Amino acid sequence: RQAAPCIVFFDEIDAIAPTRGHGSDSHVTERVISQLLTEMDGLEVLSNVIIIAATNRPDIIDAALLRPGRFDRLLYVPPPDKEARMQILKIHTSKKPLADDVNIDTLANQTEGYTGADIAALASAAVMLALREHIEKYKDPKKAESAKNELKVHMKNFEEAMKKIRPLSKHEIDTYKNIAEQFGMPATTKEVVNRDTAIK
Repeated sequence: RQAAPCIVFFDEIDAIAPTRGHGSDSHVTERVISQLLTEMDGLEVLSNVIIIAATNRPDIIDAALLRPGRFDRLLYVPPPDKEARMQILKIHTSKKPLADDVNIDTLANQTEGYTGADIAALASAAVMLALREHIEKYKDPKKAESAKNELKVHMKNFEEAMKKIRPLSKHEIDTYKNIAEQFGMPATTKEVVNRDTAIK
């Protein structure tokens, strides 16, 4: 309230506001949730403050938080599609010394099921693999440093990194889709806009 107008964002809200009555620390959980509910719709009006939360487990969030006037607008954010993956790859490789054999379109096809964080980790892992190869090639760290302009990240480095950084499994994606359907979540903000327009 003192910082209004502002946006308050809770990441992994299921960790601090799970369904009450479960677990050994249920009393602590109940106090946290009660305080959160009081702040969101207590006697004092919460104006010019937008509260947003993210979770992978909406099914275990305390039901009181999902009632009208609280977190009553739920959005399902699926893994990025090919076009989104291409844009994410471009962002995370824009300052990397890519070799000519790196094809962003091919990488976008090969990274289906990867989240944005997975793709960021993939790009970093590919660079580390290329750096390791560069150091091993020259043996002497000083020679490797002097030849740093020769360092390139190749397609094979990305392919090797993919063996270590795996995408969401089909089972995991289906689980999230089922949860989204259970809570009636639209999958895109476009659907929300259309729904609001229809209501008006």
